[in-house]
Amino acid sequence: MADTTELSRRAVEGGFADPVFDAQAVFAALLQAMSRPGTIVDLESRCAPPAPLSPAQGAILCTLADADTPVSVEGAGDALAAWLGFQTSARLAEPGAARFAVTRGFDRSALETFALGTLAYPDRSATLLVEVPSLDSGEALRLTGPGISGHALIRVAGLGDGFVAARRANRTLDPCGLDLILTAGTQALCLPRSTIVTEG
Repeated sequence: MADTTELSRRAVEGGFADPVFDAQAVFAALLQAMSRPGTIVDLESRCAPPAPLSPAQGAILCTLADADTPVSVEGAGDALAAWLGFQTSARLAEPGAARFAVTRGFDRSALETFALGTLAYPDRSATLLVEVPSLDSGEALRLTGPGISGHALIRVAGLGDGFVAARRANRTLDPCGLDLILTAGTQALCLPRSTIVTEG
């Protein structure tokens, strides 16, 4: 068990320097990225969260998570639980109960692990945050759907062979399903459930 003094010290460090301004800036960037799937936004180094969160993931959770949004973080330890509680008032939860989930990848197992919403309440699904090595290199993917004129091409490293098939299965659940935010360092790229992803 980590020393409580050290946990308390770590919990108050690494959050937004200006909580109101920083949260507004991150929210505006995420709104742009969600409304225009495939757009890469830089959330800058506004957060320095404990591992395993990246700066972008920390900034997203500081902006969107609160006491009413349980969070699941794969590999979370005491330091992260303390930091998340202090910075956002959110609590760590099991994957199936999470509204936001930080996970190492996205495949078909995610559709059995996380909340998908219901026909009456499709908004009660989870949003997954997945850190990847790069958002501008790697396998080419073609995006179509709402918010995209014609199509968009993205190159994302580290998604794995099952990613496109998992996205296809997720799409069949409409209006339910999982929204996805890919992160790489301080950058983020949103793939709402309505976005169709095929090999580029």
